[in-house]
Parts: sequence; structure tokens; C-alpha cells
Amino acid sequence: METINIICVDDQPEVLDSVLRDLRPLTPLVRLEDASGTADCMRLLDQIDSEGNHVAVVISDQVMPGETGTDLLAKIANDRRFRHTKKMLLTGQATHADTINAINEGQVDNYVDKPWEPEKLLSVVKRLLTLYIMEAGIEYQPYMSILDQKTLLSKLH
Repeated sequence: METINIICVDDQPEVLDSVLRDLRPLTPLVRLEDASGTADCMRLLDQIDSEGNHVAVVISDQVMPGETGTDLLAKIANDRRFRHTKKMLLTGQATHADTINAINEGQVDNYVDKPWEPEKLLSVVKRLLTLYIMEAGIEYQPYMSILDQKTLLSKLH
């Protein structure tokens, strides 16, 4: 069975810990990774790809030292290796212009405000994970317990 990864990117360790805690129900079948910024995330993406594994979802904060979350998501969107990877902006400090750029440049699949509701975050990530698995052509049966059933049914019909 392939290793499917979800990467969470934020420069604040306590935020990363919270996101990882809220996504823990996925860990029996998905590996959660964290990165402290854009450069760290890009190294992690290269490593995961070189191991022949999947990056299903990248969840990024917008405001970080150096490059923004939108910059990171745009790099991922323009990298053919990650053409199916779903991108999510999780931030409380994005401006209206940031949001527009995230959609247009970063091809963001979802946007969630900080502070978030843990159940909503998990639900959104399950939906994105399901879309990734279906679009990447991965056998979905082993992941049934963590997939979004509504999304799965809509893709199967």
C-alpha cells in the first residue's frame, strides 16, 4: 500500500501541534508531516517524491517569514509531480488580495479561517484526501474508513 502524506506548514509550533492533533484520526492510514516554512516544505516534498510516495494535501498558513503560503501553494501547483495534490490555506491574517492570489496563483482547493473548528478542519481534509485518492487513481478500498463518503459516492457515479 502506498504511503499517503498530508503536510502542514506553519511557522508557529503551537499551531502545527494543534493541526496535527485535529488530524490525528487519519493517522492509521495517512502519514502527517509538518514543516516550519516554505523551504522546509519544499525539502519535504522532494524527499517524499524521491521515496515514491504521495502528497495528498498541503495545508499552509499565509503569513510566514520569507515566502507566503500563497507563494508555496503556487510552487506546488506549478510542479507537475504534485498535479493532483490538494492545497489548503489555513490562516487568520490573509487580506482580501491574499485570498484572491491564493485562488488564482496558488490554485487553492480550500480556505479555512483561524481559529478553526476541529471537526470542520477534519471534514475538509477528508474531502480533499478523497478527491486526491480518486484523481490520482489510488485504490480507495483500504482507505474507506477515513474517506469522505459523500465525495466518494459522487466520484464513483
